Amino acid sequence: MLQELVANAMHSSPAGFVGVTLIFAYFVLIFCTACYRIVKGDHMGH
Repeated sequence: MLQELVANAMHSSPAGFVGVTLIFAYFVLIFCTACYRIVKGDHMGH
């Protein structure tokens, strides 16, 4: 799936490539933030 996304991004316009890159970076940021909060224990305060 990731390989297909990268291949399609390479064939797209520069604006499309930037968009795909930013979406991927945002996903990585969300994932890292979630892992950090789980390890730190912030989710236990509910």
